[in-house]
Amino acid sequence: MAISLTLFPHKFLPKVRLNLVLALFGLLVGGIILTYTYQRDVEKETTYFIWKQAKLQSISKNVPRPLKDVLLTEPKPKPGRTIFFLETSRTVRPKPEMINNMLQLTARQACAIESAALHNPNFEVFVLFAGPTYRYHENSSQHQQPIIDAILSYKNVQLRQLNLRRYVTGTPIEDWVKYGELFSSRFPIHHVSDLLRLITLYRYGGIYLDMDVVLLRSMEDVPLNYAGVESFTHVANGVLSMAPTGFGHKFAESCLLDFQQQFDGDAWGHNGPGVITRVAQRICGTANISLLLEDRTRCQGFNVFNHTAFYAVSYRNWRHFFQPQYLQQTLARTKDSYLVHVWNQISKLFHIKVGSRTAYGMYAEKNCPRAYAAAGKYL
Repeated sequence: MAISLTLFPHKFLPKVRLNLVLALFGLLVGGIILTYTYQRDVEKETTYFIWKQAKLQSISKNVPRPLKDVLLTEPKPKPGRTIFFLETSRTVRPKPEMINNMLQLTARQACAIESAALHNPNFEVFVLFAGPTYRYHENSSQHQQPIIDAILSYKNVQLRQLNLRRYVTGTPIEDWVKYGELFSSRFPIHHVSDLLRLITLYRYGGIYLDMDVVLLRSMEDVPLNYAGVESFTHVANGVLSMAPTGFGHKFAESCLLDFQQQFDGDAWGHNGPGVITRVAQRICGTANISLLLEDRTRCQGFNVFNHTAFYAVSYRNWRHFFQPQYLQQTLARTKDSYLVHVWNQISKLFHIKVGSRTAYGMYAEKNCPRAYAAAGKYL
């Protein structure tokens, strides 16, 4: 206390205390200002970072992404428990611009896919796009594909792309495809499609369906290894089933070898229904198609369905699906069918109004309700 009084005479104590208080107050205010400034800068940087990340994500979502490769991506098709569809329009000479290779499906294609997923919930449904195919992120501002959303609302639907040369690797026809004769065909898209369905069933087994069908009931309990006739001269290849092992795998191999050995690039159906017909005739030991239907035991387990199963309405009568005056007749004709095949190659430009009383409209409303609702005004 004596020292304090010596250093700070009594008359100066109030002044010293005041200065100390002012100094402490200044430090406190300065600290508050510095803290506020720092927090404000941090908030600015954080806000900018969040904005930048959101911007990058927005840009990323608006950049089309390629579909995943079926050979490289999980989940893979379940052998013998998968239904396959193929889209091959970009297989040959795809356009280099990404925007020209965007994922697209028509309402009828979506209906085929949905009807398969709806009626066969215990099977996977894989839609394979041959060639580079891109799609926008579902949250992209460019995303305007209610048809795609409709089919992807089913958990058992997968969209994939494939590279033909990679896809054929390890199959009996690998070297022939890489040699290039296939691409000299007059009908390359159709003949690639004919080949890819055989390669797919050779790889995985299961069921292949054309994308111009509508399933009317489940096919899960139908034993594998079958096709159906569309006439008294040909077993068609629009619906094919082969087991992934045993007889089914050997049948698929025989079809691939026949495709290669008998290939004719100038003939439309020679490499499609022609392959299945020739192999079935050899295995069944007869060229008489009617015998394949009458004697189920002669084909070593390969079942050939009569035309009512898949092709109850012939291609000559394709308009019966789309014209109201044939509604009752067509429904009666297909009442025992597993599916209907609407012959897209000749019917694709014939559109019907949603809600019209036509056979196809009735099939779609019942068997692909989400695609039907997303179709807009026309199917």
